[in-house]
Amino acid sequence: MKIIIFAGGSGRRLWPISRQKSPKQFEQIIGDQSTLQLAVARVRDTYGADNIFVSTNEKYADIVRGQLPEIPPEQIIGEPARRDLAAAVGLALAHLSHHTSDADEPVAILWGDNYMDQVDNFRAVLQAAETLLIQKQANILFIGETPRFANENLGWIGLGAEKGRLDGRPYYGFESLTYRPPLAECRHMFAEGTHVWNTGYFVTTIGFVQSLYQQQQPQMWAQLTQIQAAIGRDTYQETLQTVYPQLDVMSFDDAILQYIPAEEALVLHSEMGWSDPGTLYALKEAIDPDPATSVTKGLVQLAETQDCLVYNYEPDKLVAVIGLDGVIVVNTGDALLVVHKDKIPLVKKLVDGLEGTELENYS
Repeated sequence: MKIIIFAGGSGRRLWPISRQKSPKQFEQIIGDQSTLQLAVARVRDTYGADNIFVSTNEKYADIVRGQLPEIPPEQIIGEPARRDLAAAVGLALAHLSHHTSDADEPVAILWGDNYMDQVDNFRAVLQAAETLLIQKQANILFIGETPRFANENLGWIGLGAEKGRLDGRPYYGFESLTYRPPLAECRHMFAEGTHVWNTGYFVTTIGFVQSLYQQQQPQMWAQLTQIQAAIGRDTYQETLQTVYPQLDVMSFDDAILQYIPAEEALVLHSEMGWSDPGTLYALKEAIDPDPATSVTKGLVQLAETQDCLVYNYEPDKLVAVIGLDGVIVVNTGDALLVVHKDKIPLVKKLVDGLEGTELENYS
């Protein structure tokens, strides 16, 4: 099975840890490896570095090569412009088609900015999805996380009836994808056990997804076909730089996933300890969800403080926090952020406002 790990996001909601020059997937946010390195490590021993591809913005390609020297350079796919995920997935699949003549070969779509602490469960689910695909039980397997609480900041997958079991693991029909539903709806779905968190991971085949591009997005398909024909040739970079920026800006859900017939999809889920630390408070919850405790990094001292995340990246500076509840403090060499967890959405707004100003280099 081939693996594609996407690592092209800007991660502005995690500022100032995540910056334009080095987004969150390249930073040591949890532990001593980047989330991208952790994502590769989860699958490298099972599938081999030769079967792993990484999709990123071309301006981050050198960072990826530096962090992942085991990945063949030609399998690091650089996007010359931001055109959203429909274009990015299409470009990655074009490269996979160049590397294999088997359109029915399974491919796992994964993300380089997630965290999980029960990796064995993840590997078992991934292998089960591959087996079900090979057995032609479905054309696409969505992989969900068994929900731990009613999270309104994530997407949810609706479960259909149980369709069978593989080595004791149940798999389900596919009902729906819902992006960030209201909290009341999340609480209902969580209580009823009818939905699971959408990790964004899925296993499918190259040919199946490319056929959907051809059917549902014929203009984008024609452009991607033009790029694919140039892969491995001297004209590739020129073709990519010319054609790719012309692709429509569309989400992968809108371009492709909404057109998948429910009967061609199945859902697997497990307790993988998966989280998407997309905001600074989500990062705190991913590491320790207990509101009575705080999470720290670096030289930090706390007193009468709870439910806080305090990260200090300056080794020769002490950051002391006293009497705070639900506050994020991030100190880096050139920026200091202090924000209450209820005001986290304003972080991205602040960073967006730096563009085009004399403070843009801090973004």
